[in-house]
Amino acid sequence: MGRAGTKSSNRWLQEHASDTYVKQAAIDGYRSRAVYKLIELDQKDQLIKPDSVILELGAAPGGWTQFLSRQAGNKATIIATDILPMDGLPDVRFVLGDFTEQSTADEIDLAMGDLRADLVLSDMAPNLSGVVVSDQARAMGLVELALESATRFLVPEGTFVAKVFQGEGFDPFMKQVRKQFRNVKVRKPAASRARSREVYVVARNLI
Repeated sequence: MGRAGTKSSNRWLQEHASDTYVKQAAIDGYRSRAVYKLIELDQKDQLIKPDSVILELGAAPGGWTQFLSRQAGNKATIIATDILPMDGLPDVRFVLGDFTEQSTADEIDLAMGDLRADLVLSDMAPNLSGVVVSDQARAMGLVELALESATRFLVPEGTFVAKVFQGEGFDPFMKQVRKQFRNVKVRKPAASRARSREVYVVARNLI
């Protein structure tokens, strides 16, 4: 690893060790600090309804899934997927695979069956190479696929929540979201690190 990579890794480890959200996640029994982004979004936008059908893209290690399960209750239907394995959770169906591959898409289709989702969430992000242009293009490719899934699986009054990185392709993506949903908001949760370009799109009511 080069010097820049070592410095970056050390900075991340130092931040992670002192991170308030990391400590709180351990206290609350959540698998990742990222859950507090979803908690804030849910508080602001009332995303999670009892007994709802939820499709979660990019679920591992499962912090969001834990909160979804707790909030939606044991009569909810939660289908989660990730390219990485995830420890199982009661009443959650997990699809392991690469979301960009047809075989994984087919498994999600099979899991959904005739169901339509009240909520589709995507916290997907590519493995970062450090090449900003390439990383941004791959991130936008993932969120565009997530949008396709949302428009396919959501009930008309459903909600789509997705992590998006500001940069090349962001404005055209937002334009597309606004063409497909009547109500669109952009949120930056407090748990998102200040230097991160990530924001969350909350879109409701398919057009």
